Amino acid sequence: MSGVEERLAGLGLALPPVVPPVAAYVPAVVSGRYVYTSGQVPLVAGELPVAGKVGAEVTEEQARDMARVCALNALAAVKSVAGDLDRVARVVKVLGFVASAPGFTGQPQVVNGASELLGEVFGERGRHARSAVGVAVLPLDAPVEIEMQVELVE
Repeated sequence: MSGVEERLAGLGLALPPVVPPVAAYVPAVVSGRYVYTSGQVPLVAGELPVAGKVGAEVTEEQARDMARVCALNALAAVKSVAGDLDRVARVVKVLGFVASAPGFTGQPQVVNGASELLGEVFGERGRHARSAVGVAVLPLDAPVEIEMQVELVE
């Protein structure tokens, strides 16, 4: 087990299997020293624990928890192409999409669920640039979707 996976275990978390694509794409690709993940929705064993718009059917707290699930799914995608999460030199960028009810403006707080998990797992290497974008709807009626870019050690 890698050091990153040991830190996950210390948080009571385990790296899930890679979420199979729901359309014509792959979960992650390597280009040079970088891994780019596809957007990851919070599927757990093939199901969304919650669905709908944040600020309507989904609370901000629930969405924040789902952003953590998305980050775990993204880390699984990274591992699938990098072989070992200990190869991650740093998390470079996180892009979070939040399916938002009209008037909901807490997108940054929702995406913090992913950002804080990455900080807990990678420490300083987990600090990253980030965008948190409100959108009308996401695939499968997911409340949040996260994609990330990481740099690998040489």
